[in-house]
Amino acid sequence: MITIKGKSVFGGVSIGKIMFYKRNDKVIKREHVDNTSAEVERFQDAKKIAIEQLKELYNKAIADVGEANAAIFEIHQMMLDDLDYIESIENIILTQEVNAEYAVATTADNFAQMFSSMDDAYMQGRAADVKDVSERVLNILSGGSNTSMKTDEPVIIAADDLAPSETVQLDKEKVLGFATMYGSASSHTAILARTMNIPAVIGLGNELSEQFDGKEAVIDGFTGTIYIDPDDATIAVMKEKREKDIEQKRLLEELKGKENITKSGQKVHVYANIGNVSDVGLVLKNDAGGIGLFRSEFLYLESETFPTEEAQFQAYRQVAENMAGKRVIIRTLDIGADKQVDYFNLPKEENPALGYRAIRICLQQTDIFKTQLRALYRASAYGQIAIMFPMIISVDEVKKIKEMIEVVKAELDEAGIPYRKNIEIGIMIETPASVIMSRELAKEVDFFSVGTNDLTQYTLAIDRQNPKLEPFLDTHHPAILRMIKMAADNAHAEGKWIGICGELGADTELTEQFMAMGVDELSVSPALVLPLRKKIRECE
Repeated sequence: MITIKGKSVFGGVSIGKIMFYKRNDKVIKREHVDNTSAEVERFQDAKKIAIEQLKELYNKAIADVGEANAAIFEIHQMMLDDLDYIESIENIILTQEVNAEYAVATTADNFAQMFSSMDDAYMQGRAADVKDVSERVLNILSGGSNTSMKTDEPVIIAADDLAPSETVQLDKEKVLGFATMYGSASSHTAILARTMNIPAVIGLGNELSEQFDGKEAVIDGFTGTIYIDPDDATIAVMKEKREKDIEQKRLLEELKGKENITKSGQKVHVYANIGNVSDVGLVLKNDAGGIGLFRSEFLYLESETFPTEEAQFQAYRQVAENMAGKRVIIRTLDIGADKQVDYFNLPKEENPALGYRAIRICLQQTDIFKTQLRALYRASAYGQIAIMFPMIISVDEVKKIKEMIEVVKAELDEAGIPYRKNIEIGIMIETPASVIMSRELAKEVDFFSVGTNDLTQYTLAIDRQNPKLEPFLDTHHPAILRMIKMAADNAHAEGKWIGICGELGADTELTEQFMAMGVDELSVSPALVLPLRKKIRECE
C-alpha cells in the first residue's frame, strides 16, 4: 500500500480505480508562413469558435454549479477579446511570419509568466486561465477536440491539475473523486469540486504519477490522503468512515430548509464562520442562513505583500454574490497575537495577545484600513454585506472608525462608485471592557458578535495557546456566561441584535442557555450548522 498526503479541498471518502486524465498532447512547431494575413484570419476564426464553446460551457456550468461559479467562463470569453492578448498573437504572426499555433502558444506562455510574477493573488490566478483559453484555441487550430474522460464505471480522476473547463465537462455520475499533483485550495477547480460535492485532494506532488493508472485507491477527503493499492484493514476502516459520513448526512439532510426554532417557538439565526472565499460552497451546502464571521485576514496571510483594494474587492464581491442576498458579516483585519504577517513588520512583544493587533493596527496604519473599507463598501453593491470590527474596548474607537467610513463614502460618491448606503456595522465583544461598556457601545452600532475565544482568555487571564493552563481553563465559567448575558441585555435595551461567533456558539451543552439569554444568532463552522439546528429544535 502506498500512502500519499496532500491537501483536502472537499471532505468525504471515495473508493475505486484511478484514471489519469489524458489530454491530446500537442507539439507546437514554429513554421514559416508566406500569407500572414490568412494566418491572422485563421486565428480570428478559431477565436470565434472558442468563444461559442465557452458560451455553451457557461450554460452547462450554471446548471451544474450555479451562476456565480459559472462566471469563470464569462471571464474566459473576455480574455479572448482582450486587446493586449489579440495584438500579441497577431503581432507575432505578422512580424515573425509564423503560424498561428506558434503565436498563440508563445503569447500564452508570456502572459502566464507575467501573471504568475505579480504580487496580487487574484492576478496570479489568471495564469491558469490564460493557459486554459489558449489551449482551447490551439485545439481548434489543430483540428483536435478538448479531451473529456470516457469510462464505463465511476472512477477517481487523477491529473497534474484540472482546468475549470475540464472539470465542468466531466460526467458527474462517473466521478468518485479528484486527486491532483498541483493546484490550490482557492483555485476555480477546487471551488467547482466543492460545489459539485465531490471529494477532492490536491497538492499530492510527484508521488502521484501515471504509473498508478488503473490501480485501486481510496481518497480520504477529510484528511487529504490517498491510499493506492490499500490493504484490507485500510479499506475496512475507510468503508466504515464512509458509511458514518453518509448516515450523518442523510439524517441532517432532513433538516435542510427547516427553521431554527425551539419547541416553545423561539427563533434564532444560524450562520456559518468561514476563513476563505472557497468555503462558501460549504456554507450553502449546509444550509446556513448567512455568514456570521468571514475572517478577512486570510487575504493578508496568503499574500506576500499588502493585498490591493481590487484583490480584496473581488474576494468580498464573490462571497456576497454567492450568498445571493443572505447576510455576510465580514470582520476587518485581525492581524497580530497568534496571526503574524512578515511584511507588516510588527515588533516583537512580551504579551502579543494584549498588544498591537486588530483594530489597533487599523486605527494607526490608516492607509491599510482605508483600503479595506473601500473594498468592502464597493463590494456591498453586490449583496448584503455587514462589517464587524474586532478588539474594541471604547466608544472613542468606534467613533474614529465611523469618521473613516464617512471619508471613504464621500470618496466613493465623488468617484460615482456604487455601494449600499445602509450597511450594518457591528463590533466584536471579546474584551471585558467591551462588555462593561456594552450599553454605550450599543448606541453606536447595529449589532454585537461575541468572540468567546478571546473573551474567555481575557476574562480568566489564561493564555489559550499555553497547554500547561488547560486544567485551569473552564469555558463554561460563570463569569463568561454572565458577561454574555450582560452584553445581550444591553444590546436588546438599545434595540440591537447580538450573536456569538466563537467556539462556544457550537457548544450544544450551552445552546439552551443561550436561547434563554435571548441570543439572536449563532455562527459556527459550516459542518456544524445542521447539528446545531437539530439541537435548537430539541430545546424547550
